[in-house]
Amino acid sequence: MTGSRVKRKGLMWGGLAALLSLAACDLFMPVEPVLTPRVRPAGLAPPPPAPVVQATSEQSAALRSYLSQVQSSQLTAGLLRQDGGGPDTPFTADMLARNFEQIVFFNEYASAGARAGSASALRRWSEPVRIGIRFGPSVPPSQRTRDTNDVIAYARRLATVTGHPVSVSSNPNFLVFFVSEDDRAATLNAGAPALAGVNRTNIAAVRDLPQDAYCAVAAYAGGAQQSTYTAAVAVIRSENPDLLRLSCIHEELAQGLGLANDSPGARPSIFNDDDEFALLTDHDEHLLAMLYDTRLSPGVSLEQARPVIRILAREATQGPL
Repeated sequence: MTGSRVKRKGLMWGGLAALLSLAACDLFMPVEPVLTPRVRPAGLAPPPPAPVVQATSEQSAALRSYLSQVQSSQLTAGLLRQDGGGPDTPFTADMLARNFEQIVFFNEYASAGARAGSASALRRWSEPVRIGIRFGPSVPPSQRTRDTNDVIAYARRLATVTGHPVSVSSNPNFLVFFVSEDDRAATLNAGAPALAGVNRTNIAAVRDLPQDAYCAVAAYAGGAQQSTYTAAVAVIRSENPDLLRLSCIHEELAQGLGLANDSPGARPSIFNDDDEFALLTDHDEHLLAMLYDTRLSPGVSLEQARPVIRILAREATQGPL
């Protein structure tokens, strides 16, 4: 039986439904002229075909405009910080341990027989995480390039922080979809079932995004151990402007590794619905390192893990004991 965990990053601003209804530098001359070849040299492979970009609907265009306004408003309000935290956001070992417990062991959404707000076992990956990147036909080439580079860079960071293999791969078990309102359902229905244990039914929570969500992730445990993830699907609205898309990459991929909950007390952290921070913080790197520490294992309960969590939190903030 396949278990799953779903997490969504939501909009904190109203009015989306109404808006969705609306339609000197110095110049140097080269010493010698540079000539562009008129004939393609023999033996070169043909260039890859450019992706066919699908025109967007009025609904998608309105959503893109609205989300740009959201990002601008949040930046003006001092939100979406990219500094990772600083002197204004100190945290102690006790705070780190408390935040780890809330984010790792509790359920924000009901799933796999667990009710929302209930405690569960520690969940994470055992096998290497292999990320595949997929785009809906409405996503333009320049945006595809940026998003691909952002995912590749972030995967490297996650691997470094956790000590667990995380990479972009042509043989994925974790698919990240950048899709618009126009092509989300069709792209996910066609692509997500390529993962073992994923089908059109159990991707509904991320495929059918509510209007107030930027992005979402679902992680699946398709093996005998229901606390060991074997597949994941992240969905990011392509209408998000650049920083919001990057914030979705940071949050959804990290949550797909096992930091599945949010906590209003977590600071500085992206695992907090207040949107103060856009990108993974130093505090969050500690959470990921603790999650994949060999002194913890998938399936361990909070009561069993608590003594180890205290040790790991003290080591993270004070160094090895």
